[in-house]
Amino acid sequence: MSAVRTFPVTGFLLAVGSAASFALSGSFASALLSAGWSVGAATTMRIACAALVLAGPTIVMLRGKWGMVLRAWRPILLFGLLAVAGCQLAFFFAVGYISPSLALLIEFMGPVVLMLWLWLRTRVAPSGVTLLGAAIAVGGLVAISGAIGGGALHPLGIAFGLIAAVGNAAYYATGASSDHGIAPLPFVGLGLAVGAVLLIIACAVGLLPFEVTSEPAIMAGVPLPPALVVTGLVLIATVLSYLLGVSASRRLGATVASFTGYSEALFGIFWPIVLLALVPTGMQWFGAGLIVVGVVTVKLGEVVGARRRAASLIAD
Repeated sequence: MSAVRTFPVTGFLLAVGSAASFALSGSFASALLSAGWSVGAATTMRIACAALVLAGPTIVMLRGKWGMVLRAWRPILLFGLLAVAGCQLAFFFAVGYISPSLALLIEFMGPVVLMLWLWLRTRVAPSGVTLLGAAIAVGGLVAISGAIGGGALHPLGIAFGLIAAVGNAAYYATGASSDHGIAPLPFVGLGLAVGAVLLIIACAVGLLPFEVTSEPAIMAGVPLPPALVVTGLVLIATVLSYLLGVSASRRLGATVASFTGYSEALFGIFWPIVLLALVPTGMQWFGAGLIVVGVVTVKLGEVVGARRRAASLIAD
């Protein structure tokens, strides 16, 4: 019972740090796109360079353990295919048909997809408190995204958004798994390498246009060299965010970590305040509050469910 009462402060801090880092990717990527970069170029450079950054440490940490990697090929492949390349590609394809806010909203249904998948796989229903927390968090995300205002619900946009949601769910599900014994850093390094190969192939065959320019990228009104913006995108919004996210998933579990990931939407309104002096609307503040309440409620639901299962075992 003591494990049930323990509040995983470190796990939550890692999850929030991951969300804050991920949220910066929009600012970095937007600056590159405004400078004339294509979506394919920004995405592929982000993942490929991040894989290169982690290649050395990954090889060193896996020295003499490559048999372990071979045994864990499934979660590594799923992480790279769905959580990295698939999620990135599907989201950018979705915004070609529907608004970015709606695409983000659909992608962030990943925690709900994950919860339903775990429900089907284990046949253990989430507690009513967990379901309530999920509904509150989703409501907060809707309020922040601005999707209430409407938008064309193009079927292809919705389909790609749902594929991105599956990738989002796979990120937490595969990241939370530690049975294979591979530490978070080499696991992320291998997954990014898989994702990088897939994205490079997509660019090579013309599925993703690859266009870069040397024009300055504007951030917070300051013109910056594209190389500096790419460095921030790679080190902060990719390497750091993935490492923190996987580490958080292993401490919190996939469900709680995924719903805590909704705090990325909070930083999505926080960073514009800091960098661009853009103050959120009252609806966005309301949505931010709902997300916090929802995540806390989901955690309470996890505690309630754990205590219920423990009591059932004692009774048996």
